[in-house]
Amino acid sequence: MSQPVHLDEGISCPICRQGLRLQQGLARPARLSCPDLHAFDAAKQGYFNLLTGKGTSFREDGSAMVAARAAFLDAGHYAPFAQSISTALAASLSGVASPRILDAGAGTGYYLGQLLAALPASATAVALDISKFAMRRAAKIPSTLALVWDLWRDLPLEDAAFDGLINVFSPHNGAEFARVLRPGGSALVITPLPEHLMDGAELLGLLAIAEDKAAGVIESMGENFALKHTSEIRVPLILSPKEAFELAMMGPAGHHADPQRLRERVENHGEQIKLTAAFRIQEFTRN
Repeated sequence: MSQPVHLDEGISCPICRQGLRLQQGLARPARLSCPDLHAFDAAKQGYFNLLTGKGTSFREDGSAMVAARAAFLDAGHYAPFAQSISTALAASLSGVASPRILDAGAGTGYYLGQLLAALPASATAVALDISKFAMRRAAKIPSTLALVWDLWRDLPLEDAAFDGLINVFSPHNGAEFARVLRPGGSALVITPLPEHLMDGAELLGLLAIAEDKAAGVIESMGENFALKHTSEIRVPLILSPKEAFELAMMGPAGHHADPQRLRERVENHGEQIKLTAAFRIQEFTRN
């Protein structure tokens, strides 16, 4: 692992809440440790698992789901959406020389990677996700520390340690987001619009999307955040059966779908599957 030492800024021990510091040596993997000698060794893929005790009761995205997500996103289908996220947050952080970014619910880190490319080279990031399979991929993003963590628990991060935050299709823990984001910092919360992929919902076995998600996000972010701006993005998709299969498998439907039946269904549909992806970006400012 060749991460610079400054990547550990703002990380706290989930056991005693003191600062964790990154240590590296030729004879062992990188290690995060605190003054009380609580230590977490990096997995061979470069991420750190900070979950302690019983860990979490939530189900992580498995290897097949994460592989499908990586294949679909890396093909560029959601590139316009990723560009919108990067443009919005980069504009908000234009006056920050070395921005520190938190990706809460990072998945494979696709959106974070696009964002860091739009920020100054001195920018650094922390990626949090419950899935170790996702964090294996996020750990490969330059200037990023990838940590396995449950977003519904108190975050293993210090107060006011981050300048910007993105939260893409993931739980929004508003109280903790407010604690770790500096006053005046920006948080982008991205949720699907009600019509997101609904033209292929039956074919792909997708779950329905609640109509009131925008209001729910504002409520969950809490009084420490002010809504600054809302935008909507729609991206037309023309997918092959293989790509449609990856799209279905990479999301929540992937937890319960029968892969063989899904594959047969999309292959029997035809050579092209036309869908519309629809997203809402809500930009908040930390009061």
